[in-house]
Amino acid sequence: MRDEWVLPNGLRVVGERLPFLRSVSIGAWVHVGSMMEEAQESGLSHFLEHMVFKGTVKRTARQIAEEMDAVGGQLNAFTGRDCTCYYAKVIDEDLPLAVDILADLVTGATIDEQELAKERGVILEEIAMDEDSPEDLVHDLLSEAQFGSQAPGRPILGPAELVSAYTRDDLLAFRRRHYGPRETVIALAGNYDPQRVQALVEEHFGAWSNEVNPVVLPQWTLHTGVDNLREKDTEQMHICLGFPGMAFGSEGVYPLAVVSGVLGGAMSSRLFQRIREDLGLAYSVYSYPNTYQGVGTFGIYAGVNPKNAQLVLEEIRTELDRFLRDGLTDKEFHDSVTQLRAGYLMGLESPGSRMQGMGRSTLLRGRPTTHEETIARIEGLTAENVMAAARHALGQKPCIAIVGKGTEALKL
Repeated sequence: MRDEWVLPNGLRVVGERLPFLRSVSIGAWVHVGSMMEEAQESGLSHFLEHMVFKGTVKRTARQIAEEMDAVGGQLNAFTGRDCTCYYAKVIDEDLPLAVDILADLVTGATIDEQELAKERGVILEEIAMDEDSPEDLVHDLLSEAQFGSQAPGRPILGPAELVSAYTRDDLLAFRRRHYGPRETVIALAGNYDPQRVQALVEEHFGAWSNEVNPVVLPQWTLHTGVDNLREKDTEQMHICLGFPGMAFGSEGVYPLAVVSGVLGGAMSSRLFQRIREDLGLAYSVYSYPNTYQGVGTFGIYAGVNPKNAQLVLEEIRTELDRFLRDGLTDKEFHDSVTQLRAGYLMGLESPGSRMQGMGRSTLLRGRPTTHEETIARIEGLTAENVMAAARHALGQKPCIAIVGKGTEALKL
């Protein structure tokens, strides 16, 4: 059963009661991510997410960790392109502690100077780790190819030179501009009493009063036909092809998910069967849609021996051309829709998945999407609207990102 409240300060709360559980997953969703950053602010959303765990007006960094560990709970956060989420999972009797700690992190972080200097080093190591991980790096290069210097094209972690220079004042000013109750959603799923939750949220978040401007994103320009190659001494060559996708909440999200299922979303998919099973050219090959606020992308990845890279590129292109020319079979359509429906239903067995779905939907669309609505959209799919989504995405010349040895010799 769903619950929804709005506090007098504008903070929205959405919940789904699951009384057969003994746990609760709860998250504070803030409407800020790398897409809301100016070029000179790149990485600040992620840096701030790290820093809130380093001490608040009520707790030291050690106390934050010890209090959650003491009850066997889980506490973490992530920064995306269009949101930042702080979340916890606890047994139902410890929900008051989870709400208290989340409110402390979101509204009471002190951004201590000494802790900032230490955490800067941690983030710089995280950036270096991504640079040393070619499978991660190639996806960042693909975003850069597809969006150029626009915010979606910049890495969420930010560049090392900016992260090295950010000050406490920079983080405090960024928080004042973006962290406010009207641009935040509290979402929870699990075993809870709604009256108790309403009282807890009002107690810990009710006095929060920072006014921020509503998020208004520009119309992003999605590039096609741009190549972004990085020569790197690696055993494998990592290849990504990027196409236009579907924005979060748009009608094309589910049809494009079916396209992904047919092409590279499962072991029976066309790319997996052709490139891995028939030809033995790759261990990992898959497709994936990315849906963000106002824009979406569709990607294909393969990790291959450099000597096979040219052939893999040609095989991918052949499969895409065949798919656009001949369409999908009745079996492919039925199986992919069934996979999509089953995956969604199995995800409902996780209170964390339910919490994340409600939180992001409410933050970005203004309301949580009901399970009935989602299932109806999946079951209402047709082969025609799936192929329309395929033509929208795959009919464009792709952006290509490649990391590995001998990239310049490839014919793209």
